[in-house]
Amino acid sequence: MPTVQISLVREHTAALQPPRALWVPFMLGRPLGAPDDPAFQKRVLLAALQLLERAQGPVLEDFPEDAPQSTEVVEDDAAACPVSFTVQRSDATLPETVIDEIGQLQMWHELAVRRRGRTAVGVTGTPLSELVRFLGATIEGRDAARYRVDLSACDALRLACEDLKSFYFEARAAQPGGHASDAIRDWFWQETAAARLLRELQAALENNDDPLVQDFAANYLIPRQARDRDPA
Repeated sequence: MPTVQISLVREHTAALQPPRALWVPFMLGRPLGAPDDPAFQKRVLLAALQLLERAQGPVLEDFPEDAPQSTEVVEDDAAACPVSFTVQRSDATLPETVIDEIGQLQMWHELAVRRRGRTAVGVTGTPLSELVRFLGATIEGRDAARYRVDLSACDALRLACEDLKSFYFEARAAQPGGHASDAIRDWFWQETAAARLLRELQAALENNDDPLVQDFAANYLIPRQARDRDPA
């Protein structure tokens, strides 16, 4: 039976080599893009189904469009209360600043988990502070010991970044007020020290000896929507 899939993580699909796959540059958990946009979702589905016309595989194609701006919000009865990080001490390193941000967001993330009954954080099985130190050591070019010996260099970096981003996104969504998914993404990439850490990580890995690590840094570490925008 001919099969086709929609992929949110291109490197996984490239490694698995399914018969036919369409990679989409959307947020995790949204393979059809923004909700309540049937016209756009139809274009995604048709692009995937058109791959069934290919007689031979594996086929992996990229969907050429970004997801439209979402109007979905997370409603809360309370007044808006945006995340506002305390002023950091001038001698703090970037990893130390990120760890401090995580501490300030912890209560909001705990609230998010209680509300939703689930979390995407924890795929590494490693505390976030340890992951941040691992990323910081990688940026500095130090021989950082991997937090899990069963992971390749690329997977160790990728999963650490996913855990970090998921924590921030979930904590932000738990804040009072309405938060569209695109606004949460923009907040993360424009206003957090964690985003600065990931941008520095990308620069540090540009010429990495491992081609998989280099590809991850160039194409997957920072989403296309955030690459051309400088932090505020």
